[in-house]
Amino acid sequence: MMEVSIKVAGMSCGGCVRNVTGILKALPGVSEAEVSLEQAQARVVFDPSAVSVEQLRQAIDDAGFDTVD
Repeated sequence: MMEVSIKVAGMSCGGCVRNVTGILKALPGVSEAEVSLEQAQARVVFDPSAVSVEQLRQAIDDAGFDTVD
């Protein structure tokens, strides 16, 4: 398992946090996803053989939020 922190822009409320968390947890290989509105980031524990960091970022972007490098 790997852990990554991804900066997420565009979240403004608890609903945004729940949305991003749900999107990440629905991806194959994701075992844990914690999203913080205050820190504007998502911490994700995942199996790199099942999903890539780029796929995690793409899922967040596709949901209407912006990942920041």
